[in-house]
This record gives sequence, C-alpha cells and structure tokens, in this order.
Amino acid sequence: MVSPTNQLLAVLPPEAYQRLLPSLKLVELPQHKILYHPGENYQYAYFPSRSVISIVTVMENGSMAEIGVIGNEGMIGLPIFLHTNYTNFTVIVQVGGEAYRIARQPLQAEIDRNGALQDLLRHYVQARIVQLSQTAACNSHHKIEQRFARWLLTVRDSIQAEEFQLTQEFISQMLGVRRSGVTVIASQFQKAGIIQYKRGKIWIVSHQKLEAACCECHQIITNEYSRLLARQSDRQIAGYS
Repeated sequence: MVSPTNQLLAVLPPEAYQRLLPSLKLVELPQHKILYHPGENYQYAYFPSRSVISIVTVMENGSMAEIGVIGNEGMIGLPIFLHTNYTNFTVIVQVGGEAYRIARQPLQAEIDRNGALQDLLRHYVQARIVQLSQTAACNSHHKIEQRFARWLLTVRDSIQAEEFQLTQEFISQMLGVRRSGVTVIASQFQKAGIIQYKRGKIWIVSHQKLEAACCECHQIITNEYSRLLARQSDRQIAGYS
C-alpha cells in the first residue's frame, strides 16, 4: 500500500484514496526534467512527495520567469480538473525526487464523482490563486534578497529538508534576475550564517535567520495552504467522503 507523503493525498478520506490507489505510481523525477511544454495536453497529473516542480513562462528571448512552485502540498494537473487538459506554461522539475503520478482518465473519473477529491481541488485552486497573486506582488515590491529567502523557504517546506541541489544559474532563471546578482546574495547569506553553498548544493544553516530575511509573503502563502489542509482534515474526521 502506498503511504502518501503528499499532503493532498494524505487528507483524502480513505474511500477516495483507495479508489485512486491502484492508479497511483511512485516515480522518480530528475532535476530539470520538463514535464510539459506549452500547448501540450496533460496525460498525467503529479502529486510531489519529495520533489519540487516549477511552472514557468518562457519569453521570446528565451528568458524564464517562475509563476508557481508546487511541492508536497499540491499537485501538477489542475487543467485536468478544470477540463482544459492543456497548459500554456512550461512545467519543469526544480528539485529532483519522488512524486505520485496518475493518468488523466482515473483521476478525472474520481473528480467526476462529485465527492471529496473534487471538493479538495476546488479549495486547492483557491490556495494556488493566493500563491500566484502574492508571488506577483512580491516580485513587484520586495527586494531580491527577500525573494531569494522566500524561494529557499518554499523549497525547504516542500521537501522537508535543509539541504538540496540547486545551481545559481537555475535560481537566477526562476527569480528572473542575473546570475551575478544571485551569486552576490548567496555570498551575503553565507557570510551571515544563513546558508552554506558549495558546488550547486545549498544547506540552510539557520532557519530562523532565513525567516527573518524573508518578507511576509512566504507566511501568507503558507497560512493559506495550512488552512486548506486543516479544513479538509476536519471534514475527514467528520466522515465526509
């Protein structure tokens, strides 16, 4: 039996989870793997377990901007839920690791039962809207140092680990800044005892200092996901299915 470490799967009532279980496959997603290109139809949805996936938009000049980060609190595949089935964005693995993959057909069948999964994904859409809106505000109004701290905290929360493999080049692409800027900030954070950085691997040395360097946006987004999961847990305890 799969023991779900994805938080959405974990709060599903047992009946709904058991119906999905035969179709769930635990897969390893390598870092930088592109899951979907713009215009491609979603044949699978992914529930990250110990991986982090970015949704990015690619400009005509090849530059990228990250518009969403999904870890073990969420899923890749909302177009299936919304009956559009395709994406206008690039979906890329930011931090390699495990995820639960499910084909579109069995996921759609469970959604169409109008039960717990459909209700959960409705509230998840709301949480994603909050994330997108807050990220847009953060990118417009907060310093790069604060955005860098928010980004590291997001990755840390998503995989529940203090160290992960990330290159400065990839970080600069996700933040939409020059690599030299990320190099300077990473050096500042290292000197301040917040992180250690070596050969593409980051260690968070002080979670408290990292939170202090961050803006309010990380906590706002975290609170929204916590509210979503707590509400679903309460319904599960009450026997909602």
